[in-house]
Amino acid sequence: MHHVASKQSVEPANDNSPLMLLVRYGLGALMVLGGVVMLIISPAGLGFDGFAMAVGGGLSVLLFNVLLRLAISSEADRAEEQRARAYFDEHGEWPEEQPPAGRRWTLAPGVVTYEQEQAALRARETAGQAA
Repeated sequence: MHHVASKQSVEPANDNSPLMLLVRYGLGALMVLGGVVMLIISPAGLGFDGFAMAVGGGLSVLLFNVLLRLAISSEADRAEEQRARAYFDEHGEWPEEQPPAGRRWTLAPGVVTYEQEQAALRARETAGQAA
């Protein structure tokens, strides 16, 4: 009997709504803030113990959320790598790299980069040696 792996796409959750961010990070921040308030209200005894528990719990919640987001993005990277390998097996070449999402810089007219300037100098030196 052959086991056929299902081709399911693992995509990172892209839900950055204010409510989701509040649950994801606000809960831990609120716990840390509560611990600081307890320390201010009662600096000795119960206030110090409450501060330690609330800050420890709040930082744990924050760290858990950060690590969970890293794990989800890692799964998406792994799935993308698997798709690329399947494409390579089928076509015999690696798929084209997608340009990274983000800002693309556009220089003002007439601006020359260092690389362009060096290439022009080399071209002039080559043309001068050929003459």
